[in-house]
Amino acid sequence: MATAALISTFNSNLRRPATFQSKTPASFRRREIVAFKSTPWELPKKNVLTDSPSICLASRRNSTGTTATDVSVPELDDSTRKVLQFVLWAAEGVYIIWLFLLPYAPGDPVWAISSDTISSLVGLSLNFFFVLPLMNSGKHIYVLNSCTLIHELILGRVVGIHLLDAPVLHPMSEGLFNFVIGWTFMFAPLLFTDRNRDRYKGSLDVLWGFQMFLTNTFLIPYMAIRLNKADTEYTPKKSSQLGSVMVNGAPVVGVIGGAACLISILWSLFGRSDGNFGGVADRWEFLVSYLGSERLAYAFIWDICLYIVFQPWLIGENLQNVKKRNVSVVKYLRFVPFVGLVAYLLCLDADEEV
Repeated sequence: MATAALISTFNSNLRRPATFQSKTPASFRRREIVAFKSTPWELPKKNVLTDSPSICLASRRNSTGTTATDVSVPELDDSTRKVLQFVLWAAEGVYIIWLFLLPYAPGDPVWAISSDTISSLVGLSLNFFFVLPLMNSGKHIYVLNSCTLIHELILGRVVGIHLLDAPVLHPMSEGLFNFVIGWTFMFAPLLFTDRNRDRYKGSLDVLWGFQMFLTNTFLIPYMAIRLNKADTEYTPKKSSQLGSVMVNGAPVVGVIGGAACLISILWSLFGRSDGNFGGVADRWEFLVSYLGSERLAYAFIWDICLYIVFQPWLIGENLQNVKKRNVSVVKYLRFVPFVGLVAYLLCLDADEEV
């Protein structure tokens, strides 16, 4: 009996918490229920590929394997930019003083130019892109018919058109002149699509027009000015009519300019074969003598060397203008003299520029 009473007492003590819960105030019970029935906390949904600022620098790779970051060019820091500008302006000063004014370079300075040099310059200008020499080099073609002999004249290189006779100059001098002019001609679309062209406040039409006559006298300053800091308050000018034509017709410009450069090389070595100018060795000997005696020829060598530097520089900073599938090709060909510029013009995406 004592054991039964002890167990009954123990059981009654265990049930007391239930009795206590039933007497708990209602307000406390509600607060307790709200606390335990609150909705679980969830992390906000976020697309880490697009919303995270630490990953937004990545770009989607297109079908050709080229990304936007592959062709983007960062701005130069101030110290590098100032050093490059100083070097370019110094090169401009040396170019003008040494090639135009001082008498120490081969040939005559501009203030003491001889009549022979003027005559040579006029003759080279008349033979621009070999138009007159090719038109004058006529040949008679005889076609034997079943009954008669027909004397047939064919227009172009076959027919000699002599409305204006081409001056007869050494093919090496003609080739050198037209090579530089053909290369200069192709710079037009490159300048009109340069990403920093708006930093040059002058007319690109006038700049390129003078470049055709005086080459790097005007291109060097442009290369220095385009390194200026961007003017945030400057409103970009609308493309000129010449600029639109050059950009839209960039492939045509590339074909014409590239053909002129290639023909110039061949003409220098094999042109005027009936003019007693000798073989390749004789022509090379003339070229060496020509560079050491004529200021114009000497200046052309400077122009070629500067173009070799400026061409990959400008193309490398404007690869975003090239069709995406051709970027890798142009990126490497830009280092090849005149060929890289032809590649840039043939692969230019004009729709993105104009």
